[in-house]
Amino acid sequence: MLDIITIGDGMITMNPKTRGPLRFSNEFERKAGGAELNLAVGAARLGLASGWISRVGNDEFGQYILNFMRGEGVDVTDVVKEDGYNTPLNFKEIREDGSGSTHYYRFPSPTETITAETLQNSKIKEAKIFYLSGVFPSLRPENVSLLHQAISIAKENGAKIALDPNIRLKLWSVESAREALLSFLPHVDIVLSGEEEAAQLFGDQTLEAHIQEFQSYGVETVAVKRGEKGAAGKTADEEVVYASSVKAAKVVDTVGAGDGFNAGFLYGILQDWPLEKTLQFANQVGSMVVAVSGDNEGLPLLEEVAEALGEKEKIER
Repeated sequence: MLDIITIGDGMITMNPKTRGPLRFSNEFERKAGGAELNLAVGAARLGLASGWISRVGNDEFGQYILNFMRGEGVDVTDVVKEDGYNTPLNFKEIREDGSGSTHYYRFPSPTETITAETLQNSKIKEAKIFYLSGVFPSLRPENVSLLHQAISIAKENGAKIALDPNIRLKLWSVESAREALLSFLPHVDIVLSGEEEAAQLFGDQTLEAHIQEFQSYGVETVAVKRGEKGAAGKTADEEVVYASSVKAAKVVDTVGAGDGFNAGFLYGILQDWPLEKTLQFANQVGSMVVAVSGDNEGLPLLEEVAEALGEKEKIER
C-alpha cells in the first residue's frame, strides 16, 4: 500500500550556474523537476511509500527522469514513456537573493495521453492520500475532469484528498484557476495553500477568513504557508494554530520550498501528530529546501530533519 500518490508531469530543469538575468546565463546543469514530482520525492525521502502517475517522452530525458525517480524510491509503475512526445523542459532564472523565474517549454505534454482508463488501472486505489496540485489541471482543460475522476476513485477506496492550489499564472488565468480549484474543494480533506493563492481564490482577506473560506467547503484540515511569517493551520475541531518560520542557514534557491512543506505536513498527518507539531515539522523541511540549489536537491531525509530539530544528535566524524 502507498502512503501518498500524485499525478503530474515531470520536467527536465535547466539550472543556471550563475545568478542574474537568464540572457546572461551561459552554462546550465540538468536536473529533474515538477511540482508533483517534487512532492513524491520529498515524501519518499521522509520514509513514506510514495507513487507518481505520469507520462514522459520516449527520449533520453524521459529515461533520465525515470531513473532519477526509481533511485529516489518512488513507485513509477504508473509512468510510461510515450512515443511522439518530447519530455517537458524548463529553464530557471535565479536572482542574487535566491528568488527566481521559470521559463517553460512543456507543450504538448506527454501527460495528455493519460485517460480515465489509465486512472482506473492505477495505484490510486492503493494509496492513503491522493495529492493534487493546481499545476496538472493548468496544462489543459481536460485535466480538470480527469482529476475529478481520480478523486472519485481515491475516495471510493478510502483515501484522503490533499490539494495545493499552486497557481501558476504563466500556465492559466486566475479566473480559470479559481473555477477549477473551487470545483475540487468540496471533495478535499486537506488544503495546503500559500497566502497568495488563498487571496487569488477568495480575494484579499485576513488569514483567518481565508481558512474559514476553505473550511466552508467542508475541508477538514487547512494549512497556509506564509513564508518568513511561518505557517498557520486549523482542523475542524480546534482553533487556528500558528507556527513560527525556521530561519534557513542560507537562501540559495526558493523553488521547491512549498513542495517540501507539503511533504512534511502530510508526513505529520500520516503519523497522526498534533497540528502544532505537524506545522513545525513542515516549516523545518521547507527551510532546508531553500538552502540548496535545485528543485528537489534540498528535500531532506527524515534523519536530517530530526537532527535539525534537535531530536537526534548529529555526528560529524
